[in-house]
Amino acid sequence: MAPVGGPGAKKGILERLDSGEVVVGDGSFLITLEKRGYVKAGLWTPEAIVDHPDAVRQLHMEFLRAGSNVMQTTFSTSEDNMGSKWEDVNAAACDLAREVAGKGDALVAGGISQTSVYRHHKDEARVKKLFQLQLEVFIRKNVDFLIAEYFEHAEEAVWAVEVLKESGKPVAVTMCIGPDGDMCGVTPGECAVKLVKAGAAIVGVNCRFGPSISLKTMKLMKEGLQAAGLQAHLIVQSLGFHTPDCGKGGFVDLPYPFGLEPRVATRWDIQKYAREAYNLGVRYVGGCCGFEPYHIRAIAEELAPERGFLPPASEKHGSWGSGLNMHTKPWIRARARREYWENLLPASGRPFCPSLSQPDA
Repeated sequence: MAPVGGPGAKKGILERLDSGEVVVGDGSFLITLEKRGYVKAGLWTPEAIVDHPDAVRQLHMEFLRAGSNVMQTTFSTSEDNMGSKWEDVNAAACDLAREVAGKGDALVAGGISQTSVYRHHKDEARVKKLFQLQLEVFIRKNVDFLIAEYFEHAEEAVWAVEVLKESGKPVAVTMCIGPDGDMCGVTPGECAVKLVKAGAAIVGVNCRFGPSISLKTMKLMKEGLQAAGLQAHLIVQSLGFHTPDCGKGGFVDLPYPFGLEPRVATRWDIQKYAREAYNLGVRYVGGCCGFEPYHIRAIAEELAPERGFLPPASEKHGSWGSGLNMHTKPWIRARARREYWENLLPASGRPFCPSLSQPDA
């Protein structure tokens, strides 16, 4: 199957999903840009969008080339997190995402996320006002659809959907929860039901948990919707890290953010994640923190039979290590097969380190 840029004319997000098309999301921005020296760990606010636009543009381009169909705009850029910079950052993020999306078959998604106001005050009017301000920028910039992501409380996520749906644009919403549900004990199934009833067309999870746990949560969400007689498209955007030993808070209870490298998923792990997500009925598959462009390429390659094409980045990547056939060492040439990589149990190379951690919380 030859790499191509994708289908010709752009279709909207719901038009794609309604037809059964696979949508590949993007991956990690703030954690990746922190590693590259453009973001400061802590609040993770994305001033890099205006301070270092070339760095953000380059990462967008890498995800696009790897197979992403969606360029998301921002994370944590509401007024309560960024003060007076919030509007300029949101507007610039839309412009950068649109510029790169125009180079391929990608859509622009305006993104909002949970607020500090909710955590401290739970003031519905104040929280909704923050969302409304961001929405006004997204409408002005004419994004293709909207994503409310990284919500650990169903109530605040519902408020976000209620605001975003006023735009008339399709609304996706993802919660950063695991199988135990949100921070108030609302189960994944109940969360999904509340969000669909609020007006979300696409529901799922992002961040906080690794591929296997995220898929367990998606299964519970799907079951909750089926039990309620509701339908929605499903989205999963997991971490690029394995988190089997985390608590309810996810990877923030582990050595986050500076000790996660030993947990990075291999490209083969992500191919498995993509296939299992597809088999579960998820048609919007992407990643979050720790998800590098080669991980997105792994999704696009695994689901290439369903999509009908490979991403441009596959020009430099042999399927299942087939490029190793040209190596001079015979034992390395022997690795140029699916069976080797699919069954590999990779070692960490750290003989005095445990395989699991004790969560801090």
